[in-house]
Amino acid sequence: METYNLSTKPYCTFFLLGLFALFAFLSSFAAAETHYHDFVVSIFLHFLHGVRQLRNPWADGPTYVTQCPIKPGGTYTYRFTIINQEGTLWWHAHTDWLRATVYGALIIYPRLGSPYPFSMPKLENAILLGEWWDRNPMDVLRQSQFTGAAPNISDAYTINGQPGDLYRCSSRETVRFPIEAGKTVLLRIINSALNQELFFAIANHRLTVVSVDASYTKPFTTNVIMIAPGQTTDVLLTADQRPAHYYMAAHAYNTANAPFDNTTTTAILEYKSAPCSGNKGKSSRPIFPQLPGYNDTATATAFTAGVKSPCQVKVPTVIDQNLFFTVGLGLINCTQPNSPRCQGPNGTRFSASMNNVSFVLPRTTSIMQAYYQGVPGVFTTDFPPVPPIQFDYTGNVSRGLWQPAPGTKLYKLKYGSRVQIVMQDTSIVTTEDHPMHLHGYQFYVVGSGFGNFNPSRDTANFNLIDPPRRNTIGTPPGGWVAVRFVADNPGVWLMHCHLDVHLGLGLAMSFLVENGIGTSQSVIPPPADLPQC
Repeated sequence: METYNLSTKPYCTFFLLGLFALFAFLSSFAAAETHYHDFVVSIFLHFLHGVRQLRNPWADGPTYVTQCPIKPGGTYTYRFTIINQEGTLWWHAHTDWLRATVYGALIIYPRLGSPYPFSMPKLENAILLGEWWDRNPMDVLRQSQFTGAAPNISDAYTINGQPGDLYRCSSRETVRFPIEAGKTVLLRIINSALNQELFFAIANHRLTVVSVDASYTKPFTTNVIMIAPGQTTDVLLTADQRPAHYYMAAHAYNTANAPFDNTTTTAILEYKSAPCSGNKGKSSRPIFPQLPGYNDTATATAFTAGVKSPCQVKVPTVIDQNLFFTVGLGLINCTQPNSPRCQGPNGTRFSASMNNVSFVLPRTTSIMQAYYQGVPGVFTTDFPPVPPIQFDYTGNVSRGLWQPAPGTKLYKLKYGSRVQIVMQDTSIVTTEDHPMHLHGYQFYVVGSGFGNFNPSRDTANFNLIDPPRRNTIGTPPGGWVAVRFVADNPGVWLMHCHLDVHLGLGLAMSFLVENGIGTSQSVIPPPADLPQC
């Protein structure tokens, strides 16, 4: 498995191979010795997850949001600049369920002469956690879209493309990570799974968390991490155990009252000095880690709460836009409940929404192209800042509130606005941890809790000193999470649940951040080769 590796060396070459990818490509770049990296990549549609791409939504990639799809046989060159970012991010397709197979790591190293804020590890490994179906994932999606029912769950999880020893017929290809006794390795862990949050652990070894979503953290040590789709977590591991073979393993953290893939993927941490035993020199079976139960929300919550910035940060304290978004599932009533297209609960179709608006992608042009070119009728800017109807969000919700309204609605922000968003999970259909991802931005996670958000009580407990900076954060099941950021990146930026099953159902919205004053605060012109619909 190869990854993007970006540094500030005068000349660097990087490679990207998609894990079980639908395509592969080879590209190279030369980066100047400054605090940023300029490079050009020619590929099919994808999104560089977590890259801020200042003033340049044209390189963001979500289909029909910032660009039209690249047509078969066509090309589009993504040009963008990385400024003041370093750490682990990733790239993936951003149309339908192509992300199930089209993804990889994007590693941005510190510029030359700038060390990590921790002891230099002996080596580094990227660990991409994935999800696998025993059929074409696009067929799984199409069946769900036709019937209106929930899609079939996956058949396996993977580590760097391989399911591991616990699945039938896959033990020969189990990924192995060799390590020398006493040495420290930096593991760059990415949850590339399509629809599942995961617990991850390594038998008998402690993990020291040092970064999340390409932002350094105050180091803390743990036996297990919880990582949601879209998130990255960097950990240090020291080979301080008896030389042997140890499983690293991941399985589901499931918060919804719904079926899930209850299998476990494994790879092997292999001490080079481990003795061999058994027939033909084969080593003994690796030691297995203790993973939390699939419904262990206490462990997941404790891990998330442990992530903090390494020092005091500049969190917006005066708020210009105070937004409250409900996020969750819904059901659409069918005119013919017995139809083959109405196989959701009680003859309905599944849906999802934010503030009761189920996001609909346009099909004639992208939102950003329509905005830039002044094309009318593609979107509106009346996304509600609060739910249209207030209710007991995590209680017994009236069935009259279960059906969202479809729409392509944006929320407009002035350049430089200081924004707070509280995202509230609901009990409509089921409570669930929704990993919410904001394109084009990083934000500070200032608070979270269970039950309905109470501003008079909960705001007083916000962490405005050292909250973590992320680009993806989960809503606690039956709870809420609050984030803050400054709207200093103009353009159209998608915000959505990173469970792709929910994104396709409409659990998304977009911000329209207006230009500021002058060229340096304005969207750059679109490239000449931007795909047209």
